[in-house]
Amino acid sequence: MYIIQFIRGFCMALADSVPGVSGGTIAFLLGFYDQFIRSIDDLLRGNLEQKKQSLLFLIKLGIGWVCGMVLAVLVLTRVFETHIYAISSMFIGFILFAIPIVIKEEQEVLRMHAGSAFFAVIGAAAVCAITYFNPVSGGNSMNLDHLGLQLGIYIFLSGAIAISAMVLPGISGSTLLLIMGLYLPVITAVKDILHFDFSAFPTVFLFGCGVLVGIFSVVKLIRKALERFRAQTIYLIIGLMAGSIYAVVKGPETLDDPQKALSFHTFNLLFFVIGGVVIAGLQKLKDVRES
Repeated sequence: MYIIQFIRGFCMALADSVPGVSGGTIAFLLGFYDQFIRSIDDLLRGNLEQKKQSLLFLIKLGIGWVCGMVLAVLVLTRVFETHIYAISSMFIGFILFAIPIVIKEEQEVLRMHAGSAFFAVIGAAAVCAITYFNPVSGGNSMNLDHLGLQLGIYIFLSGAIAISAMVLPGISGSTLLLIMGLYLPVITAVKDILHFDFSAFPTVFLFGCGVLVGIFSVVKLIRKALERFRAQTIYLIIGLMAGSIYAVVKGPETLDDPQKALSFHTFNLLFFVIGGVVIAGLQKLKDVRES
């Protein structure tokens, strides 16, 4: 059981570390999303026995997550900068192949509440609007060398928003960081600390505080939404996932060295297929686990 939780956490970290599919989507595909949300909420509000069980589950999951995130951060920055179109193509594959699986997993509840499908439109429109009106889109990522009060608050709020997206199966928190111009600066800051360069510690500390506030604030809301308005929430998630394709397409414009948005000429079919194969493999892992 420990190995299963380690693999789950590892896969979530790989998804969380890159713009595309969120760790929440991976949890959803592997069939433990409700347990994940419930465990975080019980850790805060449950009785003593619930707290113990939730803590044990989250520790097992967390060890895999930390290992996956460290591995991703150490190799990711350079790969992301030098192979942006291939990586973007792969994440579009992640998203497009993941959406039918989500629909299949929730087909009964979605069919019973087909009238709530407009929530998918709301989700897609929200992501597209955030991306389109993003003030740093088409420009450089933010410079965090001179950390002032306003920038510190922005980093804190960005951490809270990003982790909320990472927990929600839909738009990746890393995609939001990319939109906000903080993806590469935060990844680089974490990478510097892993190499024992602690000059970036204030940035990581502020971002981490935002993450803690965000995750404990949003989990209760997500749990209640899934319990009381599951169909509407799932439709919204599907819309967020669909809209994140546009965010990934525009992602190259927010790099330190801005590139043109992904186009048919720069789209990489091989990596798109690889993305689909990875999602299919994760679904197969879930099927084997349940058989």
